[in-house]
Amino acid sequence: MAVAALAIEPVAWAISREEFGIISMKKPSLLFLAHRIPFPPNKGDKIRSFNMLKKLGEQFDVHLGCFIDDPFDQQFVAELNKYCKSLYCLKQNKLLAKVKGLSGFINAKPITLPYYFNRKMQLWVDAIIAEQQIGKIFIYSSSMAQYCQQSKFNSLERVIDFVDVDSDKWRQYAEKKTGIARWFYTREQQLLAKFEDEICLLFNHSLFVSADEAELFKERQPKALQSKVKGLLNGVDIKYFDPNGQFDHEPLVPKVPFICFTGAMDYWANVDAVIWFNQFVWPLILKQQPDAIFCIVGGNPSAEVQALARQKGVLVTGRVKDVRPFIGKADCIVAPLQIARGIQNKVLEAMSLNKAIVVTSMAMAGINARRSADIDIVDDCQVFADCCIKHLEQGQALAVDNVDNCDNRAWIMHHFTWQQTLAPLNQLFQQDGAFNENI
Repeated sequence: MAVAALAIEPVAWAISREEFGIISMKKPSLLFLAHRIPFPPNKGDKIRSFNMLKKLGEQFDVHLGCFIDDPFDQQFVAELNKYCKSLYCLKQNKLLAKVKGLSGFINAKPITLPYYFNRKMQLWVDAIIAEQQIGKIFIYSSSMAQYCQQSKFNSLERVIDFVDVDSDKWRQYAEKKTGIARWFYTREQQLLAKFEDEICLLFNHSLFVSADEAELFKERQPKALQSKVKGLLNGVDIKYFDPNGQFDHEPLVPKVPFICFTGAMDYWANVDAVIWFNQFVWPLILKQQPDAIFCIVGGNPSAEVQALARQKGVLVTGRVKDVRPFIGKADCIVAPLQIARGIQNKVLEAMSLNKAIVVTSMAMAGINARRSADIDIVDDCQVFADCCIKHLEQGQALAVDNVDNCDNRAWIMHHFTWQQTLAPLNQLFQQDGAFNENI
């Protein structure tokens, strides 16, 4: 396939491995659709989709279709040729997508579907399936299932990774709202749940990021469909998140005791988490540790997050080259999520770097590590503050004694390496559809 466009601000890229001189043995073809470019693997959904892409690429010639919703990611399109036979990356205009999403009110659809629908993507999907005689499709995120939902695709093997029960996330949003906002979120939850159920009926397998998520989804499915629903855990790159590894120097890393939160800071649940922490927990910590820093690390901080930087002891870094120095130097990592589904990669990464963590019960869901000296699972703001203060004080003592007895990495090594968690993935397209969950 030829390059579709190479303007300074390209709208779409259609590239094949051969154009880059990459020759590979012929494998069965597979279509992989993702709502966001799975590279670089620098945020939760992209970490999972990238590792799934790599795993499926061991068995298939993967033809990838995805959107690019962050201009920063345009520079990485060519990198994906290492993992794909061909790819089609369509630039997404977020403002236009939001306007399109409102059409859902006209045709009684969840706004998520028109938000992610683009006629150019549909034309590419139809063309690549016909040209490559593709018989197997892997969908990452429910919003992309609409491209292969039509009856003409019923003869194909279709697998979807819902990741989370997104409709339940909208339910959680609704519970925190009132008035028109509550109605809006409730409507989205109900319509999206209906769409999720339709896709489960049509597709061969429905995956979720944990056994807990899978069970939540199974509860509303007819008994005949429940065998289609399976959990497939997230993992963590243990070589990259290695406490003994060499990290790049990051000038913004505080040189005084600090607590750290990492995550995409334009994501609603992360924004809500740091605001809650700053409002209810951080003042309690400052009373006993007035020189401490609360470091918020992550790209695209919203206006609400940027405003937190005006408060005492709060540092908002924005996008950084490497999060590991912040995690590695912090006295503890916090994940004070009040809204969450699935598995939190930020928690896995901190544990892989053998750091003490203080998290809410929602943030620990799916990981299921037990409380210990270095794992505090608390939902009360005063107790949350006390746990953080404990780690700040211990960190100051360790700086003198140079001793670290944290054992969180061991849990990751036993349960959450990608080699372990994705082992069953390629079984999904076997003749008998066998699948052994590793949970």
